[in-house]
Order: sequence, then C-alpha cells, then structure tokens
Amino acid sequence: MSENQIIMKDRKFLSVTGVKDVNAFTEESVVLTLESSSLIIKGETLHINKLDLESGHVDMDGKVNSLQYIKETTDKGFIRRLLR
Repeated sequence: MSENQIIMKDRKFLSVTGVKDVNAFTEESVVLTLESSSLIIKGETLHINKLDLESGHVDMDGKVNSLQYIKETTDKGFIRRLLR
C-alpha cells in the first residue's frame, strides 16, 4: 500500500503522492485515484505540471478551493456526477 501525502503552498501549488491514476482533469477539477480512495481537487485555472504514475507523484498549480477524499465505490458514475 503506497502512502499518500499532500503538500499545499498558499493554495497555489499542490503536490500529491500515492497517486495511481488521473481519472478526470479540467481547469476547475482534478480527480486522482489513490490506493483505496479518490481525491477530488476543485479550483480555478488548475494545471498539472508534473505527472509521474510510476512513482505516484503529481504536482499542480492554480487556485485550489477544496480537497475531498471519496471512498472508492463500484459506481464510477458517482464521480462523474460530482464534477457537473
């Protein structure tokens, strides 16, 4: 099980480890798959600067408004409904 760590600086820079995949990405939201949950990042002008799925590391910038962990379910439509 890989460890998840989040580092945020001034709501403008975000670094996340323990990432298995990027499920969705827009300038307003990013959905990351972690080991046993998903992380939904909402904000404005979000941009992924670094994506390394081998090491499980994602760096992004933009204005971060919220971070939310969602327990993994078999219903993938749930995440899509959140992003509307």
